[in-house]
Amino acid sequence: MIKKTLLILGLIASFTYSNACTNFLAGKAATLDGSTLISYSADSYFLFGALYHYPAATHAPGTLLDIYEWDTGKYLGKIKQAEKTYSVIGNMNEHQLAIAETTFGGRPELVDTTGIMDYGSLIYVTLQRAKTAREAIKIMSELVTEYGYYSSGESFSIADPNEVWIMEMIGKGPRNKGAVWVAMRIPDDCVSGHANQARITTFPFDDKNNCLYSEDVIAFAREKGYFKGKNKDFSFSDVYAPLDYSALRICEARVWSFFRKVNPEMERFVTYVKGETAERMPLWVKPAFKLSAQNIKDYMRDQYEGTEFDMTKGVCAGPFGSKLRNSPLSFKVDGVEYMHERPVATQQTGFTFVAQMRSWLPDYIGGVLWFGVDDAASAVYVPMYCGINEVPWCFSEKNGNLFEYSSTSAFWVYNWVANYAYSRYSYMMQDIKKVQAHWETSFNTLVPAIDKVAVNMNEQDARVFLTNFSNSQAENSTTAWRKLGEYLLVKYMDGNMKKEENGKFLQNEFHIPPTIIRHGYPEEVLRQIVKENPGQRVKSEEELNNRK
Repeated sequence: MIKKTLLILGLIASFTYSNACTNFLAGKAATLDGSTLISYSADSYFLFGALYHYPAATHAPGTLLDIYEWDTGKYLGKIKQAEKTYSVIGNMNEHQLAIAETTFGGRPELVDTTGIMDYGSLIYVTLQRAKTAREAIKIMSELVTEYGYYSSGESFSIADPNEVWIMEMIGKGPRNKGAVWVAMRIPDDCVSGHANQARITTFPFDDKNNCLYSEDVIAFAREKGYFKGKNKDFSFSDVYAPLDYSALRICEARVWSFFRKVNPEMERFVTYVKGETAERMPLWVKPAFKLSAQNIKDYMRDQYEGTEFDMTKGVCAGPFGSKLRNSPLSFKVDGVEYMHERPVATQQTGFTFVAQMRSWLPDYIGGVLWFGVDDAASAVYVPMYCGINEVPWCFSEKNGNLFEYSSTSAFWVYNWVANYAYSRYSYMMQDIKKVQAHWETSFNTLVPAIDKVAVNMNEQDARVFLTNFSNSQAENSTTAWRKLGEYLLVKYMDGNMKKEENGKFLQNEFHIPPTIIRHGYPEEVLRQIVKENPGQRVKSEEELNNRK
């Protein structure tokens, strides 16, 4: 019997976030080289994966900036432009400040539809104005206070080369400018994560070095009737984004899967994410070993392998262990609601990154945005230095869109390969991972060498050098991925696999394969076929001879 990987849901609301993203964070004493790290998977069915670029600029006094909602492109209003703005590559600026997010929603009545600053604009405007994580928190608070916060509840990862913070924010309702928020600094020797559920519970009011918050974060909750207890018992998450079963199984489970890999003691919280026990996971944990940027890249590819939630198992995985689950995430059968598991690595990813900030190098060299498009499981993280002057054409938001295929767009090339691989996942992913590992191993070797060359140049020349390096690696790896897609088509055409020897397909003088591999189906699938279609049994010669 094929194991089912679906969960019965009780009386819970459907999971409808359009941007169901995942972030992991690591302090500088938790990493092998002393860098700070944050990761991001920008997951949306409507997001074209691209690397954004906002060049540094100087603006005349009185200049206004138009704000458009990042998710939809809807015009929201104007804000005052800063006199000077910094260069931004993706979600990192030239001062090694990086910001990522996940949407937790929270109380729907607190969305201010009259606000101007949506969460996406808040990120990219702040990146153009702030140099450090603490300054970013201050600017974000000031922006929503002056212009109103348009989005629902949001968790932000904010990091510079020395500090890593989680900031959680939610609005105050229509025509009520501002937001209530709390920001917690992750201890240098710890890691954290968030995945579409607010995770800050109680917090230390008097520790201004490690905890910042809006003055009315508790008073507003009392005013709205959300909280009536003592201040010391106030929990931001429980008050503004109460847990339900989907928040546990779809959101907190992704954080648990990361925590269990870096600290075996976290394995016990499997009962928490299953809704069986009430003890919440900690906001951060100390890893059992120090992490590298490559570790974080690999954790972003998690599909619950080795757990009871494994996406490559069960009826929906098909005969070849595909992790693809067609949306919607939840569905009903006979009036009962069910849902698919939701892993870190998901097919609807627009882009993904691991931001690495290194304090011992000049900012324009120290910041590396390891950037990829589409599903992290089948993508390559390419090093984009934060000091580059332009983004590669393959990552440009002008190169194709969701309705226009472009053979030179990395987003489309990687989607093409991934979508083909879903049909024979367990086999094709082995080939994909070989090429993926080759490129990322090469990058990990190249970057330290490039650092050494760039640090001996003047800044202007170094930026040009780093731009050429980052852009060429992006274009070359995209070309390699296009060739990988062609290779997979040839190798697995029509469900048969051609044999190889020394990296070449075996063929005779007439370009015909002397033999092919026909894998058929796994035994458990064959047994299911027999159970469903017993009449398919081949009749013996004796049975045929005994026909009437």
